Amino acid sequence: MFLFLLIAMVVVVTAVTLAVVGGGDREVLPESAPEHLVDPLPTTRPVGRADIEALRLPVAPRGYRMADVDEVLARLGAELAERDSRIAELESALAGAQATAVGRPDLFKNPGEEDPR
Repeated sequence: MFLFLLIAMVVVVTAVTLAVVGGGDREVLPESAPEHLVDPLPTTRPVGRADIEALRLPVAPRGYRMADVDEVLARLGAELAERDSRIAELESALAGAQATAVGRPDLFKNPGEEDPR
């Protein structure tokens, strides 16, 4: 009886091991095609908040695909630099307009009103 249980246990352990390892010629898990960035950032208009929230980077075996992440970060960096430049340009223009307005002698005169001098 003991010998029968021992042989049955060896057969069960062998069957489970072969099932887990794959024991045949075919692969247990088929090789999947690598994912690529499906919905890249728009190229015809500036990137918006909704574009960033909708962006889903593809996952690789060891995290995210570096090429896709680098591409997205480069694009966002360029967009932010362009916006910072535009903001600085507009602030400079506003400061110039304010300086010109403060230097005018008729600062408190209503439009269409004659100079009392």
